[in-house]
Formats: sequence, structure tokens, C-alpha cells
Amino acid sequence: MAGRFRLPLAGAMLFVGTDLDPAFAGTEGGKQMKVTSQAFADGEMIPAKHTCNGENVSPPIAWQRVPEGTRSITIIAEDPDAPMGNWVHWVYYDIPPEISGLPEDIPAEEKPGPGGTQGINDALTIGYIGPCPPSGIHRYYFRIYAVDTELDLPPGANSQEVLQAMEGHLLGMGELMGRFRR
Repeated sequence: MAGRFRLPLAGAMLFVGTDLDPAFAGTEGGKQMKVTSQAFADGEMIPAKHTCNGENVSPPIAWQRVPEGTRSITIIAEDPDAPMGNWVHWVYYDIPPEISGLPEDIPAEEKPGPGGTQGINDALTIGYIGPCPPSGIHRYYFRIYAVDTELDLPPGANSQEVLQAMEGHLLGMGELMGRFRR
């Protein structure tokens, strides 16, 4: 199983809502991917356009250093600072590996134009829902996962179902963290 990273679901949850697990990059061939956005730099404020204070459209996201053998890409965006705990803003899976990024404003459809399948966020809607914290500065992690298979999931899967389907199939990951305050 060279090049594959086995990550039990419990292990995945250890770094959901926290900084990227530093042990990931060196484990069983797991590879750190680079994630960027033309809308904001890592650790910087997310423009209002991508939040409930603006147009609430998904930001452009790009990734590099996709590991060899990747069959699909998954995106999970979440806010670990939400009052009720981790809040999922976007679930997007089975993105073809030849795609190296997504444009701004991905439609809230199960199967949007660029390819792949969107799941439900914690507002129980398909697609992206932008930051809308009650108060204070919140962090928003856009995590990109390189997977060695296409996930056998219907449209509308939630983040837990996607993480479970990826178990034992991760080749690499990366993240971009943006912040927002209302």
C-alpha cells in the first residue's frame, strides 16, 4: 500500500477544526498539498463578498502538489469557532484530479459544471454557505484532500459520510485558513 495514508475516522476528526496535523505529511507517503485563493491569503480576512454580509458566493480555490495516483479531490470547509462546535460550510467531493482549482461562485447544485458532487453543509443545503458568525473573529478552514478512489456516495452526503468514505484512501491534503468577523 505504498503511497497511501491510512487515516481512521477518529484520526480524521482529531484535526478537523484544528491546525493541520503536522504528522500527516510524513506518514506512509502522505503528501502536503498547497492550497491558495485569489480572494484571500492564508490567515487573512475573507472578503465580505464570500460571506453572508455580501453575495455569499464561494471563493476561488486552487491547489498544487497533487500526489501521483490521485483519482479524486475533496473539499471540506468548516468553522471550528462556531458556538455549537464545528460548523461545516462546504462539502464537495469526487472532483476530477486533472482540475487544479475552482472558480468563484460554484453553483449550489448537486453536480456543478466543473465536475464532482456537492454535499450538504450544516445549514442542510447543497453547496457553499459563507461565513456568518454571531460575533467575534472566526477561522474558516478550506481543506483539500487527494483521494486514491472516487467516493461511492450520492449527492448530498454530509462531511461525516465523506470523511468515512475517504478512510484508508487519502494520499495527501492541504488547507487554507481565512478569518471573518461580523
